[in-house]
Amino acid sequence: MAFLTDRKRAGGQGSARAGTAHHIFMQLSGAGLALGLPVFVFVFGRALGGTHEEVLATFANPFVAILSALVLVATMAHFRKGAQMMFEDYARGGARHALIAATTILSHVITATGLFALARMAL
Repeated sequence: MAFLTDRKRAGGQGSARAGTAHHIFMQLSGAGLALGLPVFVFVFGRALGGTHEEVLATFANPFVAILSALVLVATMAHFRKGAQMMFEDYARGGARHALIAATTILSHVITATGLFALARMAL
């Protein structure tokens, strides 16, 4: 007979054994986006409306290219995890798995496409 307290049973992980890590990831990615996204919007806004050469020169800057890549990857990871959490809460059965798979594929396709476009502009 095991004598476990409520705290030992929970173990800080939730019933799925991944809730705490998921929550911490969402908090950290949200904080990172809160800091990086305004800088990216400022840089992107300055490049918006410029000629083709001006835009290429803007994104050829290593700081701008790295910032854009980080914002893109963090945004898509945050989107994927947030959508997964929403589908786990509100969808049931096979629809849940299909929606999570579709969202994961969509986020990876958007990330790959954005990084490819950024590499083409930066190099």
